[in-house]
Amino acid sequence: MSALLLISGLSGAGKSTALHALEDQGFFCTDNLPLDMVASWVSHMEGRGQPAALCLDARSCRDPQSLRDAYARILAARGQWSLLFLEASDEALQRRYSAVKRRHPFARDASLPESIARERAAMRAIRDMADLVLDTSNLSPYELAERVDAFWDMKRQSGQALFITVASFSYRRGIPMDADMVVDVRFLPNPHWEPELAALTGKDQPVIDYFHAQPDMGKAERLLNQWLAFAWPRMQKERKRYFTLAFGCTGGRHRSVYLAERAAAWLRAHGVKPMVYHRELEKVGQS
Repeated sequence: MSALLLISGLSGAGKSTALHALEDQGFFCTDNLPLDMVASWVSHMEGRGQPAALCLDARSCRDPQSLRDAYARILAARGQWSLLFLEASDEALQRRYSAVKRRHPFARDASLPESIARERAAMRAIRDMADLVLDTSNLSPYELAERVDAFWDMKRQSGQALFITVASFSYRRGIPMDADMVVDVRFLPNPHWEPELAALTGKDQPVIDYFHAQPDMGKAERLLNQWLAFAWPRMQKERKRYFTLAFGCTGGRHRSVYLAERAAAWLRAHGVKPMVYHRELEKVGQS
């Protein structure tokens, strides 16, 4: 299967890392192409039959509207292209720019926080067009590359019209910015307070056995399955091609991991191949 990806996002969000990961997967990648060359590049790459990725962002054009129009033309006329948008929290972007000592593209006469705010506002319309929005705030470059690899592997092997990511996270580190739906499971029994279970995760059998003995967890899982049975067929009718369902608990290691795994198991049993990501376990996996 040939893949054709458009990549955009905020400066410092990890677009170069994503492109390098795609290059390792056999993509022909082009970064920061002038807008007047985009149409010919797109036509050429469509004829090659090779996976290709094109990154356009604030560096490509000082007029965000022109950038948005370029993306809109490609997506409207060529249905096989997908748009991936990378973003991160203000704190993460400030930390990364402070570390590399580079000038922000929107700096001009503004401070770094003001420049980040200006770019986020200017790129909002492009973000709204994206098939998938990926929050890199809490990802190392290696973890971001893993997520891109897992995403491409899933896309290559699956004929699904809609791809779903099931994630777990800790509220202590914040809600993932790329989550389309968040389920707060902190109301359920917490094995963290059981000395023999605290160091384990929701993927370990002793924790699974603990949850199987909890009536509230069983009821929560049944309600979750009912919701998935209702929502999944309807999601596939929407234009959106990617959906992230995120489960959050206090530490992001027990309840959220367990229910994310159970949701992924339900999807697999119904012919769906989800991508599973446990943020606090710092591991990406494909189911």
